[in-house]
Amino acid sequence: MYNYKKAYGMVPRSFGGILEDMNKFFYDDNWSNTTAPVNIKETDNAYEVHVVAPGLSKEDFKINLDDNVLKISFEQKEETKTEDGKWLRNEYRFRSFKRSFTLNDTINTEAINAKYNDGILAITLPKKETTEKASKEITIA
Repeated sequence: MYNYKKAYGMVPRSFGGILEDMNKFFYDDNWSNTTAPVNIKETDNAYEVHVVAPGLSKEDFKINLDDNVLKISFEQKEETKTEDGKWLRNEYRFRSFKRSFTLNDTINTEAINAKYNDGILAITLPKKETTEKASKEITIA
């Protein structure tokens, strides 16, 4: 990666921002979708999937269950607002993410629920109630 800070001493101060912007343009990952960080916790009764996604609303998310694959997605459209003044710097980017998780047959798919609070999307995947089958003695004829 180019050390633009070292170059600041060799160019006039007014060019410093240009070097930084060029460095970010060529070396930052601005072209790909982001992957939202996920934590998964198991309790006695459920699995909990926590997706870190601050600054959104619950209506922004799409959660689907298709053939035992839980799909979580969000797509943010780039806003084009016109306001008075001239932007000196605009770092808002188009961002989206998609995550998929294959569920096993221990999940009660009819009882899955989700909440979005304080930037965390929490999806609860309740486990099916397991009943121990009674042992049956087989008599030998």
